[in-house]
Amino acid sequence: MSIQRILVADDEESMRWVLSKALGKKGFTVDLASNGDEAQALFDRNQYDMAVLDIKMPGRSGLELLRRFRDQRPDTLVIIMTAESSMENAIEAMKAGAYDYITKPFDLNALDAIILKADKALEISSEVQRLKTELQEPYRFDRGIIGSSPAMQQVYKVVGKTAPSDVTVLVTGESGTGKELVARAIHYNSRRLGKPFIALNCAAIPRELLESELFGHEKGAFTGANERRLGKFEQAQGGTLFLDEIGDMPLELQAKLLRVLQEKEITRTGGNTTIPVNVRIIAATNQDITRKITENEFREDLYYRLNVVPINLPALRDRRSDIPLLIHFFINRANSELGINIKGCTAEAIQLLSNYDWPGNVRQLENTLFRAALLASDPILAPADFPDLHGCRAGRENGASLEDLIAGKLQTSLMPMDVNELDNLYEMVLHQMERPLIRIILKKTRGNQVRTAEILGINRNTLRKKIQTLEIDIRREGEDA
Repeated sequence: MSIQRILVADDEESMRWVLSKALGKKGFTVDLASNGDEAQALFDRNQYDMAVLDIKMPGRSGLELLRRFRDQRPDTLVIIMTAESSMENAIEAMKAGAYDYITKPFDLNALDAIILKADKALEISSEVQRLKTELQEPYRFDRGIIGSSPAMQQVYKVVGKTAPSDVTVLVTGESGTGKELVARAIHYNSRRLGKPFIALNCAAIPRELLESELFGHEKGAFTGANERRLGKFEQAQGGTLFLDEIGDMPLELQAKLLRVLQEKEITRTGGNTTIPVNVRIIAATNQDITRKITENEFREDLYYRLNVVPINLPALRDRRSDIPLLIHFFINRANSELGINIKGCTAEAIQLLSNYDWPGNVRQLENTLFRAALLASDPILAPADFPDLHGCRAGRENGASLEDLIAGKLQTSLMPMDVNELDNLYEMVLHQMERPLIRIILKKTRGNQVRTAEILGINRNTLRKKIQTLEIDIRREGEDA
């Protein structure tokens, strides 16, 4: 973005003429107003990148226009001209939101310098906004976090409501469910976008080094501390600190973390100076923190400080209907990152993947698909491309609800179809679900239509019509029973 159209408002005709000529030669489109009311009317009708306003004019004053313009379109830069070189006018103009002010009489070069500075500032602001958008894009809820199941819809709602605020969040869930991804989504959709996102795995750092990692240390604080080192809190200043596996943090360090959350200041190891910190905390764990509290392994007061907004991520086996979506997403990612061209999976392969329990959750599914995609000899992945999953009972009926199983099967069946070319999908799917249901109940009742109708909760005549429409062989069902 750059300055293209400028509104000039001054009750002196000579000043309007000079500014119009000077700015016009620079390539700007210039509109002129001789008083405040004309300026307001022009501003209401047109889009301006900048307005140059005299502070005193008939009708509305320059300061009044400045306030109105800022309310209407805050992006319009306003320069105030004043014939009185008083500190009071300058302060009032800047407090009201002026980009700059200039005192009459002035050299046109001075105005040129202000406009050039403003133009550069707009370019930088536009570039920063573009970079922020690019940074945020991978963490849009419909890009990075995949799933349409009811459990994931609830997660999206909580993340969406939580992201704009600075409340502390505790993300729970099994390993591989995407806890850090949710933490990043919260950060990149918050007001802290553009500030650091720092992640620390509390379980991966030796206990004796964890305090230094969090709070930093001064030179000479301990053997090997040859220079001052900033900790994660200072590195995350203004941004978000993600504390993964918080359940593994030693009790003595939990007390120090609690103090930081309360006082919003830290002291480096080996130092005496308190350092204010402005950091949002998102913590995560795959452990049962309430059990650890009972066993005196986690501070209850720290838990309540962290658990202001809890987000529980479901295990993949509890949202099987999302697996076909995840398969599609990870295959596309594998194609992009590995430079391959896998078209998809056969229906049998999708069924195999959907029926597996995935103890490692989404991370395990991703790794399995990447490995299969890389080693596959055919562009369509088949069950043979997943040898590790054969013979594994996926907890089919035990691990998934009937709705999840139906949803998973529908995803599998509909994914290869172009549904836009169908006009009777509802009837087609309904018939395919009704037929096996009626056949199963007829078998259980040994072909007794009266009892079958009672179990299904429908009229006997309705059952008869469905048997005819769905071409169910009554004699066969009774015999098979």
